[in-house]
Amino acid sequence: MLFLLILFCWGPAILTFGQVWPLYGTPRKTVTLSSYGGHVFQEEGVWNYSTMLLREDMGVLILGARGTIFALDLNKIIHKKAMVKWEVIPSTQENCLMRGKNLETECQNYIRILHKMPDGRMYVCGTNAFNPTCDYMSYTDGNLSLENNQHEGRGKCPFDPFQGYASELVDGKLYSATYINFLGSESAVMRSLNGNIRTDDISSWLRDPSFVGMKHVAEGEENPEGDDDKIYIFFNEAAMEYDPYNKLDVSRVARVCKGDLGGLLALARKWTTFLKARLDCPVPQTRLPFLIQDVFLFCPGNWNTCVFYGVFTPQMSMLQYSAVCTYKIQDIREVFSKGKFKTVVNVDSFTKWVKSEEDIPDPRPGACINNDARQKEFLTSLNLPVKTLQFVRDRPLMDQAVEPSSQQPLLVKKGAAFTSIVVASTTALDGSIHQVMFIGTASGSVLKAVNYNGETVIIEEVQLFAHSEPVKILRLSTTVGQLYAGSEVAAVQMPLSACGHYTSCMDCVLARDPYCGWDLISNSCVAINSLHPNTHSQVIQSLRDGNPSRCPAVESPKTIKFFYPGNVVSLLCEPGSNLAQVQWHVNGHPVEQNNVYEIQHNRLLLLNATESNAGHYICTSVETSKGEDYIIQTATYELKLQDLVEDSLGQPLVQEQQKIFIALIVIVILLTLVLLALVVWTLYKGYCAIPSCSNSIEERPQCSNMMQKWGSIERVQQMN
Repeated sequence: MLFLLILFCWGPAILTFGQVWPLYGTPRKTVTLSSYGGHVFQEEGVWNYSTMLLREDMGVLILGARGTIFALDLNKIIHKKAMVKWEVIPSTQENCLMRGKNLETECQNYIRILHKMPDGRMYVCGTNAFNPTCDYMSYTDGNLSLENNQHEGRGKCPFDPFQGYASELVDGKLYSATYINFLGSESAVMRSLNGNIRTDDISSWLRDPSFVGMKHVAEGEENPEGDDDKIYIFFNEAAMEYDPYNKLDVSRVARVCKGDLGGLLALARKWTTFLKARLDCPVPQTRLPFLIQDVFLFCPGNWNTCVFYGVFTPQMSMLQYSAVCTYKIQDIREVFSKGKFKTVVNVDSFTKWVKSEEDIPDPRPGACINNDARQKEFLTSLNLPVKTLQFVRDRPLMDQAVEPSSQQPLLVKKGAAFTSIVVASTTALDGSIHQVMFIGTASGSVLKAVNYNGETVIIEEVQLFAHSEPVKILRLSTTVGQLYAGSEVAAVQMPLSACGHYTSCMDCVLARDPYCGWDLISNSCVAINSLHPNTHSQVIQSLRDGNPSRCPAVESPKTIKFFYPGNVVSLLCEPGSNLAQVQWHVNGHPVEQNNVYEIQHNRLLLLNATESNAGHYICTSVETSKGEDYIIQTATYELKLQDLVEDSLGQPLVQEQQKIFIALIVIVILLTLVLLALVVWTLYKGYCAIPSCSNSIEERPQCSNMMQKWGSIERVQQMN
């Protein structure tokens, strides 16, 4: 009853069942990775390709897997430039096994941390059979090498390879969010490498969290308030502000300030700026809040233009919807810098978190040191008064939730769960700039989607891996215009666009792909960024409307097909896209399914065809865009009754060929039977019994006698 009451009182996260929501759930095209011009990399015996670091300065993709790190050519990842093994030593593996972990899966070294250091080296950490360990790594002269400067990775890298974690390396310091003990019962958000600082170990700070992502935003740059850079942490955790007797998970965004040094007495070596808020992604007609799975930071300009893109899935497996929500950096800042706090009260023998009406101390709890604080002689967090520190220690949760831009998701789709997201920016033919989302799914595909004036269209779905292999990670290189993805079994690379697979003007324009346009001169779909400005007038692109009316008319080829009376005739018609509807006409009249015509998938079947079924058949693939219907391709058939006279002229030749074929089959069968009879007769007469022939010549007299007989026959033949 309490749980139902909580659901009823949830607020903006729960919407009524009567609310209408358009589901843009169907990709216009479904294509394979090979047709998209992609590449697959995998090494025999290596698994879990789930950690990536783009080194565009070196032209390589650093790929972390289980027990192995690769350096792959950024332009073509099938070219392996270097690799280094980092496996678990036997004693560590044995200790892991003795503590109850699985040898084949858990007691291995999964690479989990890969970051570029300020000096160009890389910082790398692995789970190391539940004994997290870190090292430094270099890539020089085509060689990838660990420095063997191994040190403890507790708090930096997870113990459990299958547990959520997040990390960022900023100014040579590692910020990490993970579980910090073997049992996976204690979690922390930490800063290490040159001075440690972490979250407090009370449950109001972190309560059974599942960490998803961490992003650095340089808010201190050109900031009139003299504010500090922020580290934002995204995770899911058990909600403490609702029913304590039923576990309800919610999504959170938390943040700390880069210059935080901890308190002097209170919160010594603990964050003084750790604040968190609920992160809402309200999907209509659902009762429980969706949970964030991945986040991408997109900043088209300076820091105050930044937007977080998050992918969300339901916390109940019976629901099959996923969503993308976006959050402006300014909206998040507003909640943390001006919002109310929650505080705990006791109600009927249990605690409840409610909006705090207490006076907020000055300086504001959880705030970074800015110009206002410095004027009051609070130069670092070590100078903050105990009252401010005690307030934020007891009240780390904000009362107000962070709502998505436009108060609703950017995309809602039914089907395989979303797992990851990256966002690229591209300029269209008319100079407008569009953000293209690449969304990984649990079915091993990536969706390419764009939002035009509030309408999100899924341009295509590219199948990267087998349907049972979820996309674990996505990375984007704008330098080479490539997307990289990792799964348990392989890593793949694909271009951001493949305009060449659009085969007609209508197909190219209706795709509404900002990367592509139809060139009237070359009569092909081309990449917009490859065009010379003087040729733009000869290129067609219509992104917001998908209007291909400027496309020239194309005549479809006619196929002549003959049939015999009483036959079943099959006419094929492939739809031009997943959004297209196939329509059949015969002699200018629509075909209706009945006892003569049957439409199955992409085929029209004529059952028991008669002379009256001969005629002109046209199949059109019709796609609707902005309320207008467009014929994107046509198949034309001329169905004719087979001329019996012509057929009879060719009949003797066909019959003769059939007779020859049958005669050959009979000869082969007779020869086989003769050979079989000969073998049986030989065995029956005992000339070569099977058991005797397995021994030496001296021990097989029957075979020797038979050989002597054959020898005698040979000598007689030679004498003759």
